[in-house]
Amino acid sequence: MASHSQVLVEEKSSVRILTFNRPKKLNALSFNMISRLLQLYLAYEEDPSVKLVILKVITILIIFSVCKNFISMQQGQGRAFCAGGDIPPIVRDILQGKWRRGADYFNVGYTAHYVSATYRKVQVSILNGIVMGAGAGLSTHGRFRIATENTVFAMPETALGHFPDVGASYFLSRLPGFFGEYVGLTGARLDGPDMLACGLATHFVPSTSLTALEADLCKVGSSDQTLVSTILDAYAEYPHLRQQSAYHRLDVIDRCFSKRTVEEIISSLEREVTQEPDDWILATIQALEKASPSCLKITLRSIREGRLQGVGQCFIREYRMVCHVIKGDLSKDFMEGCRAILIDKDRNPKWEPRRLEDVKDSMVDQYFERVEGEEGWEDLKFPPRNNLPALAVAAKL
Repeated sequence: MASHSQVLVEEKSSVRILTFNRPKKLNALSFNMISRLLQLYLAYEEDPSVKLVILKVITILIIFSVCKNFISMQQGQGRAFCAGGDIPPIVRDILQGKWRRGADYFNVGYTAHYVSATYRKVQVSILNGIVMGAGAGLSTHGRFRIATENTVFAMPETALGHFPDVGASYFLSRLPGFFGEYVGLTGARLDGPDMLACGLATHFVPSTSLTALEADLCKVGSSDQTLVSTILDAYAEYPHLRQQSAYHRLDVIDRCFSKRTVEEIISSLEREVTQEPDDWILATIQALEKASPSCLKITLRSIREGRLQGVGQCFIREYRMVCHVIKGDLSKDFMEGCRAILIDKDRNPKWEPRRLEDVKDSMVDQYFERVEGEEGWEDLKFPPRNNLPALAVAAKL
């Protein structure tokens, strides 16, 4: 089966190592792959012989919606281009009036991410490369997240007619201060030291040490998180942030991205730059101005709501949002972003509405409501989970 060849499984004593294997598609996360991962997650959780699951994302090429050649990364002897999540089939389905097939993809994907977020077994994600969108969802919800000098993290969805999903409203809202709003709205790229500093990564390990680390993890023979943490700590380093790191700008980020609306955030940034010229602030303003106005507004509200919700509630709400996005009943920005980035590749999307002030609160509200008038459509439902912490409870919205 394709799903078996696209997700390789290694069994080493009580450890299971899952490695993505779709090189011709640059490991873009297909429906078969996410279905296979969910199947494996659930099976391992019930298997008493499995103590630890390692998710290997080496030169990771799992992102939600970044086109081929849009982001590239030099690593080792080869050059890796990120083709994005398996978006072309979803686009084709939408064009054929079959958006519900795309909804099925996100349904299974969000369920897999939720299972990862509530997993009873120890999970270690090795993020030795680019981690975006679906890749972030598969890794960031896990207990241990290992960044390296090769790691590049971003949630670029607002520039592509979408919003940071896969539970991003949960994990971004829990970053220090308003750093999550900054990352989610601008699509800013973070490196390994940035991820460690803000908490997206739990450890930083040089890529040259990963083989030895994996070998030691395979000797654990226990699901004791303390023991796994001790092994990881022995390999961990604490790198300095680069001078240009956005994490050095937390004071500005908190002053500006704490504002109530996107318009107020931009105005606050503009005031900052008039007081003292600053290339970083100018670049931040430009990133916001290039993004879909509708998606900026739903993203800000999503992160703000996520700060007060459990992870299950976040996924249920995001599923409502993504169904509206791909259905196109409220805005066609998702298809326009796909046109500009994936199809015509002019990278000049024509958003509608074009201006933030034209995106009314009543329009934003509709993204957070159930999809009505669609026979058979239901809110996201999860497989039974036992002994979940209170924050994981999927309460009704």
